[in-house]
Amino acid sequence: MDLNTISAVARPQSRAQMPVWAAGDAWLAGGTWLFSEPQVHLTRLIDLADLKWPALTIEDSGLTIAATCTVAQLDALACPPDWPAAPLINQCCRAFLASFKIWKTATVGGNLCMSLPAGPMISLTSALDGVCTIWKADGGEQRVSVADFVTGNQRNLLAAGDLLRQIDIPLAALKRRTAFRQISLTPVGRSAALLIGSVSSEGALALTVTASTVRPVKLAFPSVPGAGELRDAILHHIPDQVYHDDVHGKPAWRKHMTLRLAEEIRSELQGQARP
Repeated sequence: MDLNTISAVARPQSRAQMPVWAAGDAWLAGGTWLFSEPQVHLTRLIDLADLKWPALTIEDSGLTIAATCTVAQLDALACPPDWPAAPLINQCCRAFLASFKIWKTATVGGNLCMSLPAGPMISLTSALDGVCTIWKADGGEQRVSVADFVTGNQRNLLAAGDLLRQIDIPLAALKRRTAFRQISLTPVGRSAALLIGSVSSEGALALTVTASTVRPVKLAFPSVPGAGELRDAILHHIPDQVYHDDVHGKPAWRKHMTLRLAEEIRSELQGQARP
């Protein structure tokens, strides 16, 4: 869609060249949502392409994902063989149910910043203990976990002029064994519940609930719990008002599927925990 109210496009090549944020500004990365509907309140785009951030960086400490990394780039990542969690990357990329054109354009950072409950990059990075680096509008920097970054349906911690720079995934999270479950109300619909479980080498279980809830919910157990303990923890930590309500699924159904998928994950991972 043409954005016919735009009168200027800034193309900074470094943080020092970033223009002073003003009303009517918008960051431009992939633009798959930005150009999908009228944006009559916008007058200037700040294009991030010339910053040329490396899409993906593998280091001894883990994986760094630039906010401008596309879904296609992430899906094509050749992960080290000692990352048991690597299959999650492909599983979450495919939860987009998007065309190849979207895959080649949509960005990981854009998915986080849209903060839709069904955002699969939110599911992936929150389950892997991702930490966001935010460039603050005042020139400072903030680091916050992905689980805390997203605060609700299309709500997050970004203030006007703040920019998501990258997401860091620690090596320890990539070394965990994982289980993935996702369901939609229709065969090719938006995720109505997307749960990811993981077990550490010490046998601790982490469960991340997304899509069925308006924000990521993380539960941690020192070992794989029994079915009743897991169910009680979900009922305690996820009140009914946290379940999302839209055309892709009613809260009661999302809650039911969350409990069902969580038990499937628990059963699958129980055999992977250390005796």
